[in-house]
Amino acid sequence: MRVLVTGGFGFIGSSLVKKLYNEGHIIDIVDNLSSGNEEQLKEYNVRHSVPGLVISEKHRSFLRFFNCDFANSGMLGAVSKGIYDVIFHLAAIPRVSYSIENPVETTENNLSSTVKLFDAARIGKSRVVFSSSSSVYGGADILPTPEDHQKNPKSPYAWQKSACEDAARLFGHLYNDSDIVCLRYFNVFGPNQYGDSPYATAVSAWCHAAKNDIECRSDGDGTQSRDMCYVDNVVDANILAALSDRKFKGDCYNIACNDCTTNSDILTYFIDNFGVKVKNAPWRPGDVMHTRADISKAKEDLGYTPKVRFWEGLEKTIKWWGLK
Repeated sequence: MRVLVTGGFGFIGSSLVKKLYNEGHIIDIVDNLSSGNEEQLKEYNVRHSVPGLVISEKHRSFLRFFNCDFANSGMLGAVSKGIYDVIFHLAAIPRVSYSIENPVETTENNLSSTVKLFDAARIGKSRVVFSSSSSVYGGADILPTPEDHQKNPKSPYAWQKSACEDAARLFGHLYNDSDIVCLRYFNVFGPNQYGDSPYATAVSAWCHAAKNDIECRSDGDGTQSRDMCYVDNVVDANILAALSDRKFKGDCYNIACNDCTTNSDILTYFIDNFGVKVKNAPWRPGDVMHTRADISKAKEDLGYTPKVRFWEGLEKTIKWWGLK
């Protein structure tokens, strides 16, 4: 395949790029580096290029990188020309609290620009694998939560992801050439996820704290639980969706493990193994108490099976951090 990965220097994006490269695909990356980091792919041959430059290649040993926004006119023009088989759209401003403080900016980036990309892909007849989020459900009252559960986003970020899904379905019904599949990720974690940034998840933040002998922050009372999904599972789901022989019309799939772990259980592990100290903090605005995914639809339609469960993934992550 010839593919474009938006947000390819982010945590999930770079993990996907590595897997695609190892499988022999031709890869372009677009990333404005607002939250991505070129260090994520430092061991690969990455060459900077000019947005809109179209080069027809059957084989390539390097990664081509466009340092710009994915909705740059040159990038959208290239997508419209149909040079990509698949576009993996991972770029976003992912921080919930930032979206609450900056609803207009994040809506422009996460929603308006994404609709522009959907339209360019429709014109170019490329499949889009869109990275959505379990946050679209809000505090679901059914656990495990199926995809047809009513959406109830609790933050601008969650609403933006939900609105992108709505746009994907609308495109699927209006345009024969639209082919968009939405993957709802549940709490992704794993190696190469930095723990000292505003975008850090609890696991990466606590690994960073343990590594640097600082306190672990615990929001609320720790009883909230999450369906934690190791990054390799998400990468597999993306590739399965890309290679599927189905025609997608904005179809949505939960990508997780159909399992849940409480924050207090994870913190207890860190306390017992690394002697960390815990700093209690207030509940975060827009947060939900529990998440757990029904993944039967992804299993049936995509052949998705989570290969790495939480505690195994945590051990792999801790090893990457050099804590053991």
